[in-house]
Amino acid sequence: MKRIFLKTVLLFLIYPAFAQEAVVSAVRTGDRIDVNIGNHFFTSYRFHADEKYPFFFPVNGPVSGYGVTSVRNGIYPHHSSLFFGCDRVNGGNYWQEGLERGRIISIGARIVEEKGSRVVIEDECIWKRPDAEAPVKDRRRIVICSPSKGLYQLDFEVEMEMLTDVSILKTNHSLFSARIDPDLSVQLGGVMVNAEGKQGEKGTFGAASPWIDCYGTRKTGTEGLAILQHPSNKWFPSPWFTRDYGFISPTPMYWPEDDKATVLKKGEKIKLRYRVLVHGGDTGQAGIALLYEQYRNE
Repeated sequence: MKRIFLKTVLLFLIYPAFAQEAVVSAVRTGDRIDVNIGNHFFTSYRFHADEKYPFFFPVNGPVSGYGVTSVRNGIYPHHSSLFFGCDRVNGGNYWQEGLERGRIISIGARIVEEKGSRVVIEDECIWKRPDAEAPVKDRRRIVICSPSKGLYQLDFEVEMEMLTDVSILKTNHSLFSARIDPDLSVQLGGVMVNAEGKQGEKGTFGAASPWIDCYGTRKTGTEGLAILQHPSNKWFPSPWFTRDYGFISPTPMYWPEDDKATVLKKGEKIKLRYRVLVHGGDTGQAGIALLYEQYRNE
């Protein structure tokens, strides 16, 4: 406890704005929940009936007010900003296009805390495809806050319950992922860096690391997005699937020993925790390493 307290005090000394939390609010409009931080629109949690899976879009930065993620294009139509899914699950596909191949369907999205220092959203989702037994039910808890003027924080916690025996074949399309806006991508001059200081796709691809941060400089200033894995996660620290065009995902299913399938038994429950930091400044200025130390002790 003493170590956590000292780190928190240090955080306040280095970043005084951390003591000032903005008011966060959420409102449901049809099949989406919109979240504002102060007077700024941050993100929408979208769970439309005709979508492949629920996802967050846009995810706006604290400096520019514009998106730090992108959603779909002609080459990668299955990249939906900030999302959770998986391919090759019991013969189904809960990641790529084609609703008949599998869908993650929201059946219980609701706002638990709608205004204050944070908002809390909960959802329950069924993984389904035609003429097949549903393999997974997941329960999500999403907590959004703004610890400082230049920092938006989104905690995504999900418990996956196996409704039958589940086999996931080797796939690079698995679990929590972000498609970074081209402005911030390595291809267009941005930086992708992990906790060990390795950079770009060459340095981060396949490397097991607690976090990765992507940032770039726009006309309005520098901002970026980091994904942190919590140490309590199964498979921690997962190796990362990364691309210089702007894709990051801690992806355990792409690195199985001897290319064996990942097998999960009926009734098994897996809880996964991720923290998304949308920040002003570069990795050092945003204090990502110190923020991870704080997160890992929560």
